[in-house]
Amino acid sequence: MIKKILVANRGEIAVRVMRSCRELGIGTVAVFSDADRTAMHVRYADEAYNIGPAPSRESYLNIDNIIGAAKKSGADAIHPGYGFLSENAAFSRRCSEVGIKFIGPDAYAITTMGDKITARQTMIRSGVPVVPGTTEKLTDEKKAVEVVNEIGFPIMIKASGGGGGKGMRLVRSMEDLLPMLRMARSEAMNAFGDDAVYIEKYIESPHHIEFQILADQHGNVVHLFERECSIQRRHQKVIEETPSPLMNPELRNEMGEKAVAAAKAVNYEGAGTIEFIVSDNLNYYFLEMNTRLQVEHPVTERVVGVDLVKEQINIANGLALSFKQEDLKQHGHAIQCRIYAEDPDNNFMPNPGIIKHITEPLGLGVRYDGYVYEGYEIPMYYDPMICKLITWGQTRPEAIARMRRALYEYKITGVITSIKFLERIMDIPSFIAGKYTTHFIEENSEKLLLKKKCGTECEDMAFIAAFVNYMDKLEKIQPPKYTDALGSNWKDFGRKRNVLRL
Repeated sequence: MIKKILVANRGEIAVRVMRSCRELGIGTVAVFSDADRTAMHVRYADEAYNIGPAPSRESYLNIDNIIGAAKKSGADAIHPGYGFLSENAAFSRRCSEVGIKFIGPDAYAITTMGDKITARQTMIRSGVPVVPGTTEKLTDEKKAVEVVNEIGFPIMIKASGGGGGKGMRLVRSMEDLLPMLRMARSEAMNAFGDDAVYIEKYIESPHHIEFQILADQHGNVVHLFERECSIQRRHQKVIEETPSPLMNPELRNEMGEKAVAAAKAVNYEGAGTIEFIVSDNLNYYFLEMNTRLQVEHPVTERVVGVDLVKEQINIANGLALSFKQEDLKQHGHAIQCRIYAEDPDNNFMPNPGIIKHITEPLGLGVRYDGYVYEGYEIPMYYDPMICKLITWGQTRPEAIARMRRALYEYKITGVITSIKFLERIMDIPSFIAGKYTTHFIEENSEKLLLKKKCGTECEDMAFIAAFVNYMDKLEKIQPPKYTDALGSNWKDFGRKRNVLRL
């Protein structure tokens, strides 16, 4: 049985994995770059090892250094979290070769489902519907023209070996096809070292819905229902919820069965996610599989009542799933907001810096998965996500109202964040009604990115700043004078502010 786990990651996901390990009585090992020496996951773990300089390619993506830390610490398993090496087949294979358990699928499953063209071919053989398009790597421009003439515009060009919107182009006309194809191949080569792309029919008004699956080493596979992930910016998810407002029981059961079939097709082991594109008329198509834990997994945990990290560890220990499909139910509704240190009103520019003050939201139905603290400096080298904020309610309206309250309570200074942007989403009518697609942010950009006029809040801040400046200058010319308990410097300043010459 696993006794010590090295978490090959950083930030909130490293802390989140370690929490489940602590509940199971399993020792934890943190790894950190030079930039993360004071990070929360380093403080939380039982042991911590430096694995290199700040750039991720020299630390969190350095397989030799991570394996070396695991050996030095005596860890018998590695949990990769998400991102970095979590879907790296070579890393999974290397762990196996040195006798360290990789908490996730084997290299075959990662390779098969990680390459989107191979995954499409596998799904077709398994009876899982895929979007019409090519099933081979596209290198011939003439072939691209033939395919488009067959399936029609609009089409989406996608990189075979990656994700995150890189190597992806939406094309609506023949005159744009070849230029966009060349751009997509070039971007794919730069991002993934592979210029292979493929073409899919573009689904208008798409909904992005994914199914969480768990599979043990004994052939048992279950799904833990769906997550609605259609609110995206540049193909990156912003808000997730479950159950999906789009779904009905019949569609949920059918898509869940296809998700299980997809996992069985590659003898999958561990936690994974089958992602689908769903049209307005409820036709659905396989999009891709994420062979790891997802960023948005907490909403599933809250509604289904299963700790996915604990299940990953149990599966890695060779245990059979302790529940069957019919044992799993959805209870209430959960929403997750991803909060970033970035400026939505300045093209979402990352805003790393020192956290001067933070007040985390609390109360009934609120979960906060974060890793920053007062005095912590958010590094410029990594993804600027600060935390994930999750709320639960018995109904969707209650979950939304609770999220509004939690976002209002969440106070952080020192860096610009996306909190206000997320608050605006909660008030958009189409979100409240649950009628939105992946075009949501684009369609509501004027409301979401509108800078409000400076009102009383700005005026109050100006008075505070003036007061602080006044007191600083006053102390330079005379010792500070303290009033009694009933006195108020604010009152005095308010009376004098019209005659002060600062």
